[in-house]
This record gives sequence, structure tokens and C-alpha cells, in this order.
Amino acid sequence: MNISIIIAGEEHYKFAQEIVDTMYESAIQRGTGIAKRTPEYIIEKMKHKDAVIAIGDGRFAGFCYIESWSHGKFVANSGLIVHPDFRNFGLAKKIKEKVFNYSQEKYPGAKIFGITTGLAVMKINSELGYKPVPFSELTDDPSFWKGCSGCNNYDILQRKEYKMCLCTGMLYDPASKKKEEETQYEFNKKVLARLKSIKQALFLKKDKDDVPPKKGEDKKLFLFINAKNKG
Repeated sequence: MNISIIIAGEEHYKFAQEIVDTMYESAIQRGTGIAKRTPEYIIEKMKHKDAVIAIGDGRFAGFCYIESWSHGKFVANSGLIVHPDFRNFGLAKKIKEKVFNYSQEKYPGAKIFGITTGLAVMKINSELGYKPVPFSELTDDPSFWKGCSGCNNYDILQRKEYKMCLCTGMLYDPASKKKEEETQYEFNKKVLARLKSIKQALFLKKDKDDVPPKKGEDKKLFLFINAKNKG
């Protein structure tokens, strides 16, 4: 099966209604809440090059879009969906990887986050480097939380004063990731230096053991062993 994962554009507007219908039907089947989106909203994302779409044999196969807040300091990859006809091919992970990398290119330095009830999405996020976090570490932009108003669980979010819900908050912080990599690099350097030191010490010992005895030492050793045997 030939599937292309590309940045969505004007030629993909025709799939907007099918995309929102697939999102809604998937949420109903899972019995989970989802923020409802309109075809117009999906088209707007495509118009601004803030969406990734998977096309298989000319058909809509999968989709995910980008939302940004606080002047691009916070970014979310939302609405990940795979059409039923294209599931069980690992497509969700490929779409997520594509939109994740694209988000870092378009919004360099931004913290990438998401809230989800889907275990599959949580697993993919974890593999990409996301960490579970409390909602307080996510954007405080009211427009983000307003986007949850179409979810069946919105009343829970309101009662909890936007501090928790049935969703799990996950965050990828490029600054923290860079610090982790630098720390790991320094640790690896120390380990390699230690291993090199041990290796050199072993070679020096081996070289010392392999040095032939000086002239006359063989005779002295023979006399010593012979004297011990006589004793």
C-alpha cells in the first residue's frame, strides 16, 4: 500500500468533512471525550500549513494538526486520527513523528504538549520524549482550554478549575531535552575515559609481563629453584 505523509494544503480541503466525521466516530467507538472540530476549522489549519495529512491511493488515510499559543512558545499536535481502512499499519506513529518534527521546524524552541485519554497516543508521545505533567505546566492561554468545551468531559475540567481532567497532560520541552542530552554526553565521556584508563593499565601490565628476563636472570632463577628443591 502506497501512503504519503505530507503537509496538508489547498488540494486537501475536500477531505475536511471526512476528517471531522472520522474523528467523531472514533471518539464514539472508544467511549472517550473529544473536542469537536468543524470542517472550516480543519480547512483553516490546512490553509496556514498547520496540518499533516496521510494520503493512500488518493484517499484520506490519516491526519493531525498543529495549534500554537503564547506567540508560538507553546505548540500542540492535536486531532491525530487514522481512517479505519488504514489502521494496523503503524500509520498513527508515522503521522505523529512527521507532525512532531514539523512542529519543531516551524516553531523552533516551542514546548510541544498535548492532552489525551488514548493509551496508544500516550505511548507514541513517550517514545518521542514527552513527559507526563500536571496541567499547570501547560499553557495558561484561555483559548486552549476553550477548545475543550466541545468535549463530553468539559464539566469535569471546569469543576476541577482546569487543574485536571480524564485526559493526561504530556509535554516535550526542547530545553530540558537538550540539558538531558548534555548531561548524558558528559556521563558517557567520563565512562569512556575510565574504560580507556583501565584498558591502558591492562596493556601496560601485559607488556610488562611479556618482557623477556635480562641476561643471567634465567641462570639465577634456575639456581634458586634448584636450591629450594634440595632444601
